[in-house]
Amino acid sequence: MSAKDSEKMQLMMELVNETEISLLECKVCFEKYSHQKQHRPRNLPCGHIICLDCVCSLAHPRNFRLECPFCRRVCKSSETSDCLPLLHLTEILQPATNIPSTSGTTAGASDEGTGSTSPGLTFSLSFGGWGTLINPTGIAICQRSSCVVVAHDGKKRIKLFGLSGSCIQQFGERGNAGNDIKYPLDVTVTLDGHVVVTDSGDQSVKVFDFDGRGKLVIRGPFHLPWGLDITPENKIILTDANAGALYHLTADFKKGELKKIQKTQSNLCNPREVAVSQLSGVIAVIEHLLARGPNYSSTRMKIFNADMTLIGQLDSFGLNLFFPSKIYVTAVTFDREGHIIVADVYNQAVLCLGKPKEFPVFKPIITQGLAYPVALTYTANNSLIVLDNGDHSVKIYITS
Repeated sequence: MSAKDSEKMQLMMELVNETEISLLECKVCFEKYSHQKQHRPRNLPCGHIICLDCVCSLAHPRNFRLECPFCRRVCKSSETSDCLPLLHLTEILQPATNIPSTSGTTAGASDEGTGSTSPGLTFSLSFGGWGTLINPTGIAICQRSSCVVVAHDGKKRIKLFGLSGSCIQQFGERGNAGNDIKYPLDVTVTLDGHVVVTDSGDQSVKVFDFDGRGKLVIRGPFHLPWGLDITPENKIILTDANAGALYHLTADFKKGELKKIQKTQSNLCNPREVAVSQLSGVIAVIEHLLARGPNYSSTRMKIFNADMTLIGQLDSFGLNLFFPSKIYVTAVTFDREGHIIVADVYNQAVLCLGKPKEFPVFKPIITQGLAYPVALTYTANNSLIVLDNGDHSVKIYITS
């Protein structure tokens, strides 16, 4: 190598070193930015950039507000976003030996931490991501096989994963006779292992076996079938968002025979998400109240016992009495002990509202690491699974 080439190489190395110090280092904690969750560069609304770990550390634990450490502009942690140019630059400059390893996980899965949880939950892993999942909308788990079922907008609308993140099966290609799914909104799994999907494309409920073979299509009286869950008696409970109704569907899933459609509630306001406690049969329904303006959209939860008697309700205003920030509930489930668990997309959090008899009790259980949680479910061993539409992933939190 000539002296001139050596000088050029030295200048390039100095430029790279200066770039790493000036651009690729968080100016709060002085850690280098990376693709790992805690050190991802995040844009603040003011234009300054700090890592996600510092965003979480600076944010108030209750209202998630923080001041920019450089210009003091106030924002919410949910208003930050990935700084894509710096992420691309770290990928170019980072040596291959320093790229986070994915050994021990499947493609698309990672063991990165995603933020703090309550003492009872510990982050385990995430899998999916853009390309594996596209705009996912619903999630369920088969209690017999522990298989995670996800509905999304990919070519194959339904994907089945193991708890390690490996894709086991996929089906539901649009236009494919026999297992066509147009626009899935939610999914559940029956007690005898059948996948049930609400399809807004043709206003139907569709039932499949785990091999993707269509068993039953129920069109019935539905206007916009949306939320799904299964009762302890292996009946389907279904919300119709446009009709404002709640239905029970009884069927022989193995034979593919519909036995009964029963409307159990009407005059609900845009009901979408629904969950049934396998412990008590209690039903939780989320209504999305009509907005009176850009700042007035809100949600309301109604709790019914197994006999469909209303035993409690709480709206966004009521939740604000416990939590000093706007709350918008996008998902609901019950844990194995019967607690009501909801996802709050506005604060990027998961909250426990207590058992129906003590409802509402307010306890945040995940406050960091989520982008846009849209669905929740629990495994047989009481691990929480969160479907995050923000980064198209499935995140698992185990009970510690």
